Amino acid sequence: MNTAPLRAALAPLGALVIVLAVWETVTRALQISPIVLPPPSAIALEAGRAVEPLLSAALSTGRSALVGFGLSAAVGVLAAIVLSSSRVLERALYPYALFLQMVPIIAIAPLLVVWFGHGARAVAVSSFIVSVFPVIANTLTGLRSVDPSLRDMFRLYGARRVATLWKLELPASLPHLFTGLRVASGLSVVGAIVGEWVAGVVEGDAGLGILVLASNRQGNTPRVFAAVLAASALGLMLFGAVSLTGERMLRRWHPSASGS
Repeated sequence: MNTAPLRAALAPLGALVIVLAVWETVTRALQISPIVLPPPSAIALEAGRAVEPLLSAALSTGRSALVGFGLSAAVGVLAAIVLSSSRVLERALYPYALFLQMVPIIAIAPLLVVWFGHGARAVAVSSFIVSVFPVIANTLTGLRSVDPSLRDMFRLYGARRVATLWKLELPASLPHLFTGLRVASGLSVVGAIVGEWVAGVVEGDAGLGILVLASNRQGNTPRVFAAVLAASALGLMLFGAVSLTGERMLRRWHPSASGS
């Protein structure tokens, strides 16, 4: 039986238990108001009471984040391929891709509501804008880092551009691509939450961002923490799915996933 995954999980689990124990002890010993900082036990109790709204909100946010992440993966890879085809195109267009990373999403989110209306579409676009740049940057790095001797060999044998891209450049860039996708997976949830703060809800379909705002206005800090933890869990689930997919694709042929 392979116990390596269990041993690898012991350290972070042990650290989590220690942090929760200290948190619980300090908040109770100092009698900190639950409105300011609730103890973990109060957060767990509130999460248990609010399972249904938390799950409903998590599903709503998860759908928007998944759409945004899917768009960032498709558009990011396609944009990287276009940019890698020409140094002139890269110099001309890459700064505009960088612009998406530099502009705070909270500053342009109101425009998304004007362009796409309130609800899921604006939230998904917000998620896409936040998460697309890491895919572009990392995939472009992977495409540019292909061994020049292999390029020369493909050129020597008369391989066309599409064949070189499909059989050499894309496979060689997969480690970089999946690095970008892992970063984008977490950012997609962040973008969805910010989008919900601005885009609001449609037909009662409130996400975790709305739940955080509503709970904060009601002074229900334990539920705020529970919603934040649910959002973190969404990001971790998406990150884990991307990591597992990447590991399985790379395990047999690339040393970065061999574990050696």
